[in-house]
Amino acid sequence: MAENKSRDEHQLLIGGKWVDASDGTYEIINPATEGLVGQAPNASAADAHAAAAAAKEAQPGWAAWSVEDRGALMRDAAAAIRDKAPELLPLVIAETGATATVGSRMQVPVAADRFERYARDPRQVLQTPLLPQSAQATPLAPGGIIGGMINRQPAGVVACITSYNFPMVNMAGKVAPALAAGNTVVVKPAPQDPLAVVELVRILHEVGFPPGVVNLVNGNGPAASAALVDSDDVDSVSFTGSTQVGITIAEKAARTMKRLLLELGGKGACVVFDDADVKAAIGCIGSTWTFHSGQICTAPTRAVVHRSLFDQVRDGLVQMAGHLKVGDPTDTATIIGPVISAAQRGRIEAHIATASEDGGEVIIGGERPADLPKGYYVAPTLITGDNSMRVAREEIFGPVITLIPFDDEDEGIAIANDTEFGLYDYVFSKDGARALRVAKRLQAGHVGINTAQRNHDAPFGGFKMSGVGRDGGDFGILAYTEPQALIWTT
Repeated sequence: MAENKSRDEHQLLIGGKWVDASDGTYEIINPATEGLVGQAPNASAADAHAAAAAAKEAQPGWAAWSVEDRGALMRDAAAAIRDKAPELLPLVIAETGATATVGSRMQVPVAADRFERYARDPRQVLQTPLLPQSAQATPLAPGGIIGGMINRQPAGVVACITSYNFPMVNMAGKVAPALAAGNTVVVKPAPQDPLAVVELVRILHEVGFPPGVVNLVNGNGPAASAALVDSDDVDSVSFTGSTQVGITIAEKAARTMKRLLLELGGKGACVVFDDADVKAAIGCIGSTWTFHSGQICTAPTRAVVHRSLFDQVRDGLVQMAGHLKVGDPTDTATIIGPVISAAQRGRIEAHIATASEDGGEVIIGGERPADLPKGYYVAPTLITGDNSMRVAREEIFGPVITLIPFDDEDEGIAIANDTEFGLYDYVFSKDGARALRVAKRLQAGHVGINTAQRNHDAPFGGFKMSGVGRDGGDFGILAYTEPQALIWTT
């Protein structure tokens, strides 16, 4: 595999000016080759506080812009991202280890689509009329017909802190609706792969977002993120990442009553009933392997399968795994690329090692591919057992599926719900009424019924320890606003 030319970034964007990061730079490593991708800026806490202050100063002016002018800039941003896609794609693949297929379809173009989506006029979301009420006179005020509306004001300054799996897409999904609603933002990408996000911020700067509206800090440790969460200049924190980090953010943000949007861990169940389309169900479950090496919070990592189909689903997954090419993500034939880092590979391997201790059986995988001495690769892994296994209870974030049998509807639902997470589940049954009934009983913010496809205008977020709040579509705009009731009499 050929290495790309080193991409070196050492500056942050603060108040419309590119400035050197106070703590120098650090290396970004290609997870497929273990070679150097480039250098990334390493911000200090002081840098983060300066970025938050710049965003605070710029916010009233940005909120005063007309929705038409804000929308025009968003469309310009979408067009510029598409124009730079040939340059961005190899960078994203090098940083993340995403396969060429995932990168070309899901990493770069979706970021542009999100800016395009939020270029629409948001006023129907930001202004909602209330039905008038007839009110009798009281000691408080004369009677009359009382009208009203809900006016949604921007939250203010939003700290956008994202995960490593889809760096540009996740960031665009936060920044675009926040800007559309009149907020200013401080962008803080994941430390493992920030270079494409740096380029995204450069695009926004070049298309003409005013100074301080979009700011960038990045760092190889928690200092910058912690400073943003602590800053009095930040009004809202939008975070995608692990549940444990989300808990820490919520605890620290409570001091200043920051508004929170937390999209955290998942341990999705795919409940497969005895009348399911087995081929379709296997395709959904197998996406834990085929979609970014399982590094996605919506992955159906727990296959909860009716006992009558258990052997058929198991054998189908084994057969599927045998046809999945693991290796060079730049090769269009590759289906499974590396995981993000040596540390993450070690965590995945440690989880797999607990399966036999907990009474499970590793059917396939569980090892590093022998023909790939370089790179952080994990073979597609299938483990059978019950829902008490640690591999069935803890988020692994890798190409690992647990296969669990059930005997009746109530048991299948109970197994699916027996988790601290509640982000994304799936149901497969040819009986539409049963599938809908079961979906409504699953404790998850999103349920796919006979499909792994998504509707990107649906609210996205989790129950239980999978987070707080919802984004996606119009819900993304609502997440970055405060409702204000305006009341009058006629």
